[in-house]
Amino acid sequence: MPDRRYRVLAIASHPVQYSSPLFRLMAQHPQLDFHVAYCSLRGAEAGHDPEFGRSVKWDIPLLDGYAWTHVPNRGSGSESFTGLYNPGLWKLIREGHFDAVLCYTGYPRATFWISYLAAKLSHTSFLFGTDAITLSPLDGREWKRPLKRLLWPVLFRLADQVIVPSSGTRDLMLSLGIPEERLTLTPYVVDNDWWVAQSARVDRESIRASWGASRSDVVILFCAKLQPWKRPHDLLEAFSKANLGNAILIFAGEGPLRASLESEAAKLEISDRVRFLGFVNQTQLPSVYTASDLLVLPSVYDAFGVVVNEAMLCGCPVIASDRVGAARDLIMHGRTGFVYPCGDVDALAGVMRQCASGGATLSELSRAAGARMESWSPRENIEGTLSAVVRAVSRAVRPGGPAKHPSVASDATSDARQRFLG
Repeated sequence: MPDRRYRVLAIASHPVQYSSPLFRLMAQHPQLDFHVAYCSLRGAEAGHDPEFGRSVKWDIPLLDGYAWTHVPNRGSGSESFTGLYNPGLWKLIREGHFDAVLCYTGYPRATFWISYLAAKLSHTSFLFGTDAITLSPLDGREWKRPLKRLLWPVLFRLADQVIVPSSGTRDLMLSLGIPEERLTLTPYVVDNDWWVAQSARVDRESIRASWGASRSDVVILFCAKLQPWKRPHDLLEAFSKANLGNAILIFAGEGPLRASLESEAAKLEISDRVRFLGFVNQTQLPSVYTASDLLVLPSVYDAFGVVVNEAMLCGCPVIASDRVGAARDLIMHGRTGFVYPCGDVDALAGVMRQCASGGATLSELSRAAGARMESWSPRENIEGTLSAVVRAVSRAVRPGGPAKHPSVASDATSDARQRFLG
């Protein structure tokens, strides 16, 4: 790895509880002069989340420990092309003297193309990627699949380096003809140290008692938004079919399916063994995972599913459908968790019966899950990101010779940084 510093701008739609710890660590890296441009401050400021159906503000610091600026969104805020339109990025990139721009906003937004054109005209390396693991659209509009197969090879060749968060995404890119040397794995991670430390402080028995669970009960957890593609009804039905006399089912999350889940639990006559916690904020989640014995993620589509990371770090093994991206990278069937065919309620019920049958299964799974996470951490993500930047900068074409070499910030550079980054 060349011994030099790279001036890098990351563009994100809004502060996210998973990204902020990584940004702090990148800001501390000796080879990165790292800055973040936020297109909105949703999440750091209270705002309505339509998927949770309520106002959400994360209860952990999202903006501390790294340089950032808010570039105002002039768009509608909707999911349309002009929903995210941040023209201020043009000047920031054109005058910022960055070596590389990491764009996390997604190509269906105007902001992505503003950033791309500004970077190219500035002879700045431009890196982006996707977390997709399939061409199948989440909205079920199958006409998008052949269109993606036609256009994505062209789109992703625009990147000086494509960053992918999982092996599933890497294989999808390879299937589209993107050369392997143009791909870099930057693993989808959380702040491992924080989760482990928070879990160690949890009074497990007290939390379980608040749910009405005894020490001998098996607590099965669903932790996600109550959305159709998460398939929480599959878990409710499987829990009923498994007929586990020593188990309690916990739903942690809010969303449009809550009322139908509560109604279905009553019809199945299992309401006395089902708990709905509603929205659970970030600082409360370690207690929920640590007090549970199994996390079940039945999604028909999850590009990754970082709840798998979180649960495993808290010693909670995971049962995931085969449509969950994390299942491929983090779950070794029967060793660190279980994988079952999505939608196969009988198979899911069978795995839950196996786990609840006693013996050392759950404790062994818990230990193995924790060990797996030791090599899927922020360390691997940051190493991958730096490697991607180095590769991208090395192939960038600039007038007058090879890639520019940023120097350690002088007073003048510091003054310019203040102008550009507020």
